[in-house]
Amino acid sequence: MDYQALYQQKLTTPEQAVKAVKSGDWVDYGWCTNHPAALDKALAARKDELTDVKVRGGVTMWMPEIAKADDAGDHFTWNSWHCSGIDRKIIGKGMGFFAPMRYSELPRFYRENVTVDVAMIQVTPMDSHGNFSYALAASHLADMLDKAKVIILEVNQNLPWVYGLTGSEINIADVDYVVEGDNPAVAQLGGGGEPTDVDRAVAKLIVEQIPNGACLQLGIGGMPNTVGSMIAQSDLKDLGVHTEMYVDGFVDMALAGKLTGSRKALDKGRQVYAFAAGTQKLYDYINRNPAVMAAPVDYTNDVRVLAQLDNFISINNAIDMDLFGQVNAESAGLKHISGTGGQLDFVMGAYLSKGGKSFICMSSTVTGKDGTVKSRIVPTLTPGSIATDPRSCVQYIVTEHGMINLKGLSTWERAEAIISIAAPQFREQLIQDAEKMGIWRRSSK
Repeated sequence: MDYQALYQQKLTTPEQAVKAVKSGDWVDYGWCTNHPAALDKALAARKDELTDVKVRGGVTMWMPEIAKADDAGDHFTWNSWHCSGIDRKIIGKGMGFFAPMRYSELPRFYRENVTVDVAMIQVTPMDSHGNFSYALAASHLADMLDKAKVIILEVNQNLPWVYGLTGSEINIADVDYVVEGDNPAVAQLGGGGEPTDVDRAVAKLIVEQIPNGACLQLGIGGMPNTVGSMIAQSDLKDLGVHTEMYVDGFVDMALAGKLTGSRKALDKGRQVYAFAAGTQKLYDYINRNPAVMAAPVDYTNDVRVLAQLDNFISINNAIDMDLFGQVNAESAGLKHISGTGGQLDFVMGAYLSKGGKSFICMSSTVTGKDGTVKSRIVPTLTPGSIATDPRSCVQYIVTEHGMINLKGLSTWERAEAIISIAAPQFREQLIQDAEKMGIWRRSSK
């Protein structure tokens, strides 16, 4: 097959390609760094011709052009699988909504539950075999594109080519249109600045629990990144990676010689992930690097897969938790912040792993805009807050005041353990709250 000839047949302008979108359509923008740029701009220019166009995305890294106009909500509705700060702004405009999910199930949603009229994503340039790489996000894109009635690819020469499992590339033969955009720089996600003393205290407690040869998953945020930095500077060796999101902390560990993957039962020697976002250092590292491997999220996050990886260590953040052991990692009351993502998958998967451990880490307090210090450990979750991890699944909880393991504990034992890692100034009130809720023993310390 003459792939270049086929490419030229399907090559068009963004303005022509987006004419495939009709009023009432479901349009998919893909995931994170794969969201389209030139195609998004061209679709926004058609705003006044369209109504009731429903667009899906997730972990949005920049404000879509279709969401910028004051009357954008009269024409487009944004639906996010996982919210970033940009997604929250779109929701705040009244034109966006969140779609709850366990991230591992997202490919199946596309196979069985949702409609995709038009899909448009950024990809790498085509190789000599007619393939385009999904670059930083294998995620659910293969199933999304398989479901789409029309597929439009936007080529970006700056995207890194990532080797991966089936489901990390698409062939020109399976595409309807190709456009060549402006090759914008790949959106970067910073590491959140210098770690705080609290970050270091929490990270130190976790790193002490990691054995040589462990397989790691890190969530997004300052504390997991601090753990990665500490591991890079530690004496640990022969570590592996099997994660949902690949972040800069893994690059630091790899460059320090900590990541060999030599003891992994699956994908030996490979750092496996569903999507990646970070600084240019990360993008340069993973480009055509056989040490890393992209894979669909129903592989990376499947608890049945995680259970086969011995000494699997999962490290994630939380917003707050209650005295029953319920963990909220996605909302502040009714204000939506992120999403379930893969946290519950990894909490469960790590516990199923031989020698595995799941850690939920957070600072014991948070300071509001008005300067008020509040406890992240609360009697019960705030009305409207989401129980991301049910109390029956949580294992280790870590704050700067200590580490506890909730497995096997009754309600009063849980309350006692959880209060022991709360900020000291809030403990007496939490004890009184526990007494009122009937989960405190008089003999408790």
